[in-house]
Amino acid sequence: MNQRLRSIDQPFSNEILLDGKNYLYFGGTAYLGIPQQHDFLSLYLEGLKKYGLNNGTSRNNNIQLGIYQEAEHVAAIRYQAEAALITSSGYLAAQLTVKKLAAPGHVIYAPNTHPSLWINEQPEANGTFKNWSKETLQLINTSTEKNWILISNAMNNLVPEVYDFSFLNNIEPDKNITLIVDDSHGIGINNQGLSALSSLPERENISHVVVASMAKALGVDAGLILGSEKIITQLKSTSTFVGASPPAAAGIYAFMHAESIYKKQWLKLQDNINLLTRNLNQSWKYAPGFPAFLIDDATIDQQLWKHNILISSFPYPTPASKPINRVILCSWHEHSDINRLCNTIGLFS
Repeated sequence: MNQRLRSIDQPFSNEILLDGKNYLYFGGTAYLGIPQQHDFLSLYLEGLKKYGLNNGTSRNNNIQLGIYQEAEHVAAIRYQAEAALITSSGYLAAQLTVKKLAAPGHVIYAPNTHPSLWINEQPEANGTFKNWSKETLQLINTSTEKNWILISNAMNNLVPEVYDFSFLNNIEPDKNITLIVDDSHGIGINNQGLSALSSLPERENISHVVVASMAKALGVDAGLILGSEKIITQLKSTSTFVGASPPAAAGIYAFMHAESIYKKQWLKLQDNINLLTRNLNQSWKYAPGFPAFLIDDATIDQQLWKHNILISSFPYPTPASKPINRVILCSWHEHSDINRLCNTIGLFS
């Protein structure tokens, strides 16, 4: 593989120019194509002119930009939460949440939980999510411990698999559960373009907190936390939140005013997904409505490379492992891109 792929010097889109050749690109996490969406870029420029490049003051400064509280209100309504909190990154959102909320209970990590949610070193959690959910249910219901903190991704975007949290409906009512879910890959895509919060079981003894990077589907360099008014208030009282600078206001401005853009891009993405799934054989694994398509073929990336097509390919879980090869669709792909991909795959499948 060309080493220049490690030092791309152009914006990502459906095509990458490399050594004078155009390559179709099916990788990355810009699922809604926001970095190349003209109307969104116009909103970003409006925000840039209104608020400048950045805001280096902490959120407890005596003089504040009002846009951050406004954006949190918009995010809470858009993603059906009582309240929201916006940080400068998804990593900060996750760390702020787990370090504040994990203290009062017994912590259990689901398998493959993202490192941003680790409190210290990598937690011991192996196996499938389905088996983990059964074991966790039994452990909680048979234990004398009353307070539990469950930490998990909303999905495994590599496989891909959207996790089912309905097992929580069978938790004994005298157990107090705080469920912290990382929805970085699903927000804006799964659950009809909303967030994992809308799919989690509603129980009086369960508190839900969803954290997410906004830098993927939503196209903004920021982090988001969704939860109850009580939890968000607790998080806003932490020294981490108080001491950290917020994200650039220009991106937050664009996010606030882009709801119709996100909806339009989501519909286009779903159309692209439907086109591709109609043309793939059963060798490919995917989750309905999510734009990642996995195949157990260690050489398909090299075969596609010969036809000027780039896909996501990297060794996992260790550098010595076989590569995980996935096609990632985005809203910036045209039907002609997808048809070319399918026709090319047909040559050697």
